[in-house]
Amino acid sequence: MVESLFESELFGHVKGAFTGATQDKMGLFEHAHGGTLFLDEIGDMPLATQAKLLRALQYQEIQRVGSLSARKVDVRVVAATHRDLHDAIGTKQFREDLYYRLSMVEVRVPKLSDRLGDLLLLQRSFVSRFASQYGKTVRGLTPRAQILLGRHSWPGNVRELENVIGHACMMVMGDTIDVRDLPEYLWEPADRAAASAGELNGAQPASAGFESLEEQERHLIMQALESAQGNQSQAARLLRIGRDALRYKLKKYNLAAP
Repeated sequence: MVESLFESELFGHVKGAFTGATQDKMGLFEHAHGGTLFLDEIGDMPLATQAKLLRALQYQEIQRVGSLSARKVDVRVVAATHRDLHDAIGTKQFREDLYYRLSMVEVRVPKLSDRLGDLLLLQRSFVSRFASQYGKTVRGLTPRAQILLGRHSWPGNVRELENVIGHACMMVMGDTIDVRDLPEYLWEPADRAAASAGELNGAQPASAGFESLEEQERHLIMQALESAQGNQSQAARLLRIGRDALRYKLKKYNLAAP
């Protein structure tokens, strides 16, 4: 039944093909006739449907579920997946002939963990979008929150980052996202312990819970100063904090511009 519904979305169905099919329906291939059809997560497609998709690509024709006649279509197909299709082929979860039909032009997108240089730009984009959506004035993230995101492996790639920033923009009470505004699974063990202690004591956690992050914040400031060649105004812009805040932190960590 699930496969029939899946195929119905792609190829359409005729009245009476299955329970609930009260009238004929066009599928996505027919709707996309003369254009382009994007199929996301192609690696999760059932094997039976893969066979029908291969036929559609090979002969440029589809057959509605429950119909005995074929219909010609002219469709360019673009597909995407997060799975390694070579592994899926090896375990008989994806058809090798379909893979070669689809991969005439193949573009590999690196994982977010392999392009952490894009992290800051993506953060800014998502903060801007969600701040507008939730009607909040959010300027960005604190340095220690940025450090925490920079250390995460991002198994969910950009979608996970989008979810994290959306959560933070919803939870933040001020204008800057801090560690506690991020989903709890990202927190350091010390932060979790401090948060639990704060809940038990009915008070805010002590600053000792952030010592490891403060050390990382110190390193981040040093890197920003080095990148800015000692220019404090530029370093403050890189850190997305005010110049006075940077001077305070320089004094706090006993740092001097190189």
